[in-house]
Amino acid sequence: MNETGERGGVSPPGDSSLDRAADAAPLAYGSHGWPCDVQNSKIESNAILPIDPEKLRRPESQPSANRIVNSRIESWSSTVLKTILLVTAQIVFVTALVTAEEPAAAKPAINLDERRAFGYLEDICKLGRRPSESKGMTDQQDLLVAHFKKLGAESGFQEFVTPHPKTGVPVRMKNLIVSWRPQAKERVLLCCHYDTRPYPDRDEFRPKGIFLGANDGGSGVALFMEMGHSLPAIKPTFGVDMVFFDGEEFIFQRDGGKFFLGSEHFAQQYRDRPPPYRYVCGVLVDMIGDKNLKIPIEPNSRKFAPKVVRSVWDTARTLGIKEFVSKSHPHEINDDHVPLNEIAKIPTADLIDFEYPHWHTTKDTPQQCSGASLVKVGRVLLTWLQQVPEDIGR
Repeated sequence: MNETGERGGVSPPGDSSLDRAADAAPLAYGSHGWPCDVQNSKIESNAILPIDPEKLRRPESQPSANRIVNSRIESWSSTVLKTILLVTAQIVFVTALVTAEEPAAAKPAINLDERRAFGYLEDICKLGRRPSESKGMTDQQDLLVAHFKKLGAESGFQEFVTPHPKTGVPVRMKNLIVSWRPQAKERVLLCCHYDTRPYPDRDEFRPKGIFLGANDGGSGVALFMEMGHSLPAIKPTFGVDMVFFDGEEFIFQRDGGKFFLGSEHFAQQYRDRPPPYRYVCGVLVDMIGDKNLKIPIEPNSRKFAPKVVRSVWDTARTLGIKEFVSKSHPHEINDDHVPLNEIAKIPTADLIDFEYPHWHTTKDTPQQCSGASLVKVGRVLLTWLQQVPEDIGR
């Protein structure tokens, strides 16, 4: 601003009158480094003067304060930039070293999925009723062989023939054996039955209706299908065989009849024609898909396989799986584990929730079951397999 408060004018470069005035008066440098006319004492130091741009080219021999400041700023900026780059390089180097020393986060070996497990249960029940030698059973066998082959397991059938309890006609049955780490000479037996009772004979209204056996017959199968996703990745103490027993309840009457045909045949073959390996212990699962799951200690299991019971329930307690309750069931339960203990002498525990209101009725459907229950039992078994005591079978 000038004294009148008006902005001073700036003439365009090349004005002849300004050029002559500039040539007539020597240049000096003001406090801000801008050139000013020392002969014009009436002009304020902060007034805007018309200047020839050619006169702004200062001799190298007269460095201005502005140039000195700029030079120092450039020097300081260069130093800061170099420091930042050096620190950044050091950080990158250290990070690279740490990353190289630390292994990449491994995917958890136990890979259980509630929805997938429940989907397997639904797939099984879509096959319909699955008594021994039925179409549903044959379709289920094909499904399981393909499933476990895809997951990298070896599988095969143990076939036997038994007379039909009503007609006497021979019925061909097949135990399915699925092996993980088949080269191991000491093994753990995981087993279930995969046949369903021919009819829901405890159904008050439809005792000759369709029995799907979602919990009683399907839950153990779905559980093992789901566990198959984790078994190749974990490191069990022993080799693992999954055995699916046929003929567990090929019964055509409400009470009585010959049970456990598949497990009895398996136990006899193991005793009479010993394989080149030994089962150190076993776990049977039966009716473990109930939405309101509670698995007490089955008395026969405590009697025949106390070490197995103790180690499995200890694992469940460590994992916080409260569905495994420490109290005993009030009654002994005869199940597929009895022939394994009595005939084959394989100490085997039975995981079973026998307090199931839909047992042997048409209401035993997937809607009464839960993927969460299947996964909880799976977590216990997969964890237990990796810490089975080496002296458990002795």
